[in-house]
Amino acid sequence: MSSMWQQAWDAAQPRLQSIQDVLSSPAFPRPNPRIIRVGQLDAELLDAELVHILTEPVLKALGTVNASMKARFEPELALLVQLVLYRFSVWSSGASYGAMLQGLRYSVPSPGLGSRPPRRRLLIIHGALTILVPYFRNRLHAFALSHAWPDAPASDTRRRAWAALTSLETAHGAFSLLNFVAFLWNGRYRTIVDRFLVMKLEPSQALLKRDVSYEFMNRQMVWHAFTEFLLFLLPLINPRSVARRLTSTFASILPAPSPTQKIRAPKRGKYYSLSPDQCAICAENASLNVNLGDAAGALASYTPAFPALNSDVGDNDTEGDGEPPYPITTPYLASCGHIYCYACLAERMLRAADDGSCGWTCLRCAEEVRSADRYKLESDSGNLQRSSTLGGTEQESVGDGDRDRSDAESSQGDEGSEFDFSSEFGSGTGSLGSYTFTGSET
Repeated sequence: MSSMWQQAWDAAQPRLQSIQDVLSSPAFPRPNPRIIRVGQLDAELLDAELVHILTEPVLKALGTVNASMKARFEPELALLVQLVLYRFSVWSSGASYGAMLQGLRYSVPSPGLGSRPPRRRLLIIHGALTILVPYFRNRLHAFALSHAWPDAPASDTRRRAWAALTSLETAHGAFSLLNFVAFLWNGRYRTIVDRFLVMKLEPSQALLKRDVSYEFMNRQMVWHAFTEFLLFLLPLINPRSVARRLTSTFASILPAPSPTQKIRAPKRGKYYSLSPDQCAICAENASLNVNLGDAAGALASYTPAFPALNSDVGDNDTEGDGEPPYPITTPYLASCGHIYCYACLAERMLRAADDGSCGWTCLRCAEEVRSADRYKLESDSGNLQRSSTLGGTEQESVGDGDRDRSDAESSQGDEGSEFDFSSEFGSGTGSLGSYTFTGSET
């Protein structure tokens, strides 16, 4: 059985050899290879992007040395890069780097061989038309604009030269459009220069296999969807609420300090050492509104907001004119026992309420402030009294030398809160600021 198949194969060999010779002969018409228009356009884009990538770092370096050098030598630098790339790509292998990546190469028609690589003389002309001519055109256009050729009189030679240059550019644009339409129709001669020199891009291999990788596209789509989701989600997130929840979570995880540690390490706020006659919120707002454009002004406005922790309390109490840097206006007493401006305290407590927190943290004692009442100084029969409507009431009378203070205020340890009443009209002055009150003598 095997001998029968072998005899049939040997008998068919002359016939198969004759068919192979006919197919390989030049007279046999070969099918045109598949022309990929997208690959040719992508090759042009890749070449332009490669020139941009190579010239951008050098232009940045020139701009750092001298700003005028960048604008002056940018066309020459692009010309040099294009010439170098042309020398090591088209001149050496018959295809640019972008065409190599797309599996294409330049070829010219040949009468007997179908197509062949272009000769050196043709490559020189091609390089001059694709690189040198656009460079001289850009230089001439910039020179004409800098010397006001378009504004010259109609009879001037410069005006006529500008009109001729404009006509040539218009004609080139029209022919480029027509050539591009023809390229989309038959896929040959991507540019006018290629059509003029009869140079076309063909596949470098007989069997062209075009692999399209969608990995980059998928990554780009995922990143785009992720950014869109973040842009939708971030306005709905309150950063203060998140920070507060994280703080409470860590506080619940960490072990609670012992009572001895609490006594030894009392709570202190950011502005615990600020003088009591100044508003700590005003000091914090001033520290946040530093003018960074003026170094001296920034230092001057920044220094009083953070008094030295180890210095005396009275060091930053007053400015050059005797007034405190951050005086308390319309004093209100917080539930922790410290006094702030009404506007400042109301703004902070409203902000805390909007954030959903139970209270606002005091800047002096770091306690949670849940309520506040107006701070009152009353004059009655020569006695100055301080009162509030908090749960723990407090009174202070200076005229008779009697002082009754509640345990709530005594635990806060306010220093310098005594008031001296020495006017027959009921005026009083204290370390919390200078306030004047009128009352009747009995």
